[in-house]
Amino acid sequence: MAELTTAPDLDLRLVRYFAAVAEHRHFGRAAEALHITQPSLSRQIRRLEQQLGAQLLDRTPQGTRLTGAGEVFLPLARSLLRSVAQAAARTRAAAEPSRITVGYLTHLIVTPAVRELRRRHREADVQTLHLEWNDARAALLDHRVDAVVARLPFSTDGLHITVLYSEPRVLVVPHDHRLAGKESVTLDDVADEPLPQVRGSDQAWSAYWRIDPRPDGRPAPGGPFIEAMEDKFEVVAAGEAVAISAGGGINRLRPDLIEIPLEGVEPSHVVLATRADERSRLVADFGTCARALLTGPVPAGVPDSAQG
Repeated sequence: MAELTTAPDLDLRLVRYFAAVAEHRHFGRAAEALHITQPSLSRQIRRLEQQLGAQLLDRTPQGTRLTGAGEVFLPLARSLLRSVAQAAARTRAAAEPSRITVGYLTHLIVTPAVRELRRRHREADVQTLHLEWNDARAALLDHRVDAVVARLPFSTDGLHITVLYSEPRVLVVPHDHRLAGKESVTLDDVADEPLPQVRGSDQAWSAYWRIDPRPDGRPAPGGPFIEAMEDKFEVVAAGEAVAISAGGGINRLRPDLIEIPLEGVEPSHVVLATRADERSRLVADFGTCARALLTGPVPAGVPDSAQG
């Protein structure tokens, strides 16, 4: 009879700590994100390495880097953590069939559909959760949310997508820009205008919002790099760049900026995304509410900060 091999008894908490250090490439920043002390984090990583029998991380003057073993273990660790999160979420869903969390992105309104779902299912626990601009798919697949109202493009593998409405794309410029008085513009008008570039953004997302390459095959002009989407309008207001955005009320948020209709480009699509294998009746009912009630930007004068 073949001898059975005993697998290491991994502590999932330690796996999560390792993933955090690998993400931040720095023990201090990872410890801060995990809300533990740096010496404690170092001890926990050493425990994990002892459990695995391999060194995962090297400290260098520039920070922390993965060893060869760490490079192999990182994707496996992330997959393990994702599987555990999914298992816990599905178990909770089975125990609490009347619970749903709806994700939404900045400036996208889910309130009417959430209120209607609560009216229809008064016994249900209906929650909302704001997501970062690049987190829609991961939040669904990790079961942090059950439905997301988001703006394309993003990877839709494993998801079911329903287009709720579309908005024209516009050029955003400061009041003193040379194009500020125009009724509309084309890509030719901004052929040489720099556009902000978000560090670490998905290639398809960046290409869509920078329209890169242009229809004639030329690359879009470079522009200042920014760390977060919220910085985009700051560099535009400062005159460092122009930006392409979805139309619908930038003036309410930034009266120092102007939207100009951008001709000859496809509109931006706002969608409802759910998991492709989703079977929850509550999620299906939210989809019905969303298709009926989430049909475009909230009219001027209606606050856009209250999400359910």
